[in-house]
Amino acid sequence: MNLELTNAEIAFRNELRAFFTTAFPDDIRERAASFGQLGREDIVTSQRILNSAGLAVPHWPIEWGGKDWTPVQRHIYQDEMDLASVPAPLAFNTAMVGPIIATFGSREQKERFLPATANLDIWWCQGFSEPESGSDLASLTTRAVRDGADYIVDGQKTWTTLAQYADWIFCLVRTDPNATRPQHGISFLLIDMTTPGVTVRPIELIDGTYEVNEVFFQNVRVPVENLVGEENAGWSYAKFLLGNERTTVTRTGQSKVMIAAAKKAAAGVRLPRGTLLDDPIFAARLAELENELMALELTQLRVVATSAEGKPNPASSVLKLRGSQLQQAATELAVEVAGQDSLPIGIDGIGSPNWAQRSVPHYLNSRKVSIYSGSSEVQRSIIASSILGICQTG
Repeated sequence: MNLELTNAEIAFRNELRAFFTTAFPDDIRERAASFGQLGREDIVTSQRILNSAGLAVPHWPIEWGGKDWTPVQRHIYQDEMDLASVPAPLAFNTAMVGPIIATFGSREQKERFLPATANLDIWWCQGFSEPESGSDLASLTTRAVRDGADYIVDGQKTWTTLAQYADWIFCLVRTDPNATRPQHGISFLLIDMTTPGVTVRPIELIDGTYEVNEVFFQNVRVPVENLVGEENAGWSYAKFLLGNERTTVTRTGQSKVMIAAAKKAAAGVRLPRGTLLDDPIFAARLAELENELMALELTQLRVVATSAEGKPNPASSVLKLRGSQLQQAATELAVEVAGQDSLPIGIDGIGSPNWAQRSVPHYLNSRKVSIYSGSSEVQRSIIASSILGICQTG
């Protein structure tokens, strides 16, 4: 693989860089750069700016707002967005349910949902995990029973990110409890969050934020027309979705931004001999982390380039596993460099930098990345069986 950009790719990068650094409100970018909390309006504003420029869903089919970009161009797009601290388009819309509807949905579903999904006129959340069905997703028990022109849905989802903002939820539901394999009895259903019987209850996280929720369904009527694709084929759609998700959760650009902030701060930490950057142990650790990020970027390019026609690439598990590890390593580095400046959080009149104050909450919040989209243990199992060909017994 050629590691140097062509002249055309450099021009493409420069055009995107100029747009990302000038078209978005400074206060939103500043909050994103300092790992502050972005509100609903921040995310909506950013995505609508992207969509108005035709840049919200470049990986979608061209008919629905996509771009005929190469894998390298897609990588440049994501990297430059992260480096400019522009909030990424809402993943539930653009990387998850949007591609599912575009690939497997009916024409009516595409026309109804895709434009609104790209522009964030509809805010989606993901209804996959359940209290007893997280990494073992195929064991889910939320039921959808056919009743004339509707399904009646009963059950519970959990760890539903940003459901407090959501207009709709895309759910995996069990439509055939008697299927020979659990995976064969699951369907992919779109549910309006305002439907009677839907209840959202918040879960407070370890960093004190309210980001995830429990969602309860009690005798919820959902029109059959909201079924995506074929009944009982939802597991295949979920694998396609998770493959897309795992290639986008590497967050190499965000890790670069965090490491750059830590590196800049380390230059101001005085030691008996120079600064923290001159410490050989710290310098070696920093170099190792930067090299690992570069290796991950190259792997991501190869995976994206070989994923086609809606077929999940098991190599996406490598990206998910390593990306999670490096994101967490970057947050650990930031906390260590911040030192005592990481202790005061949200206290007026404190002179420590905002990024340093946010480093501990960000560190705590990042513990989740090795769990969502399939835990690290699950990714290792996929790598062992699907890539290395190791048969597992037990």
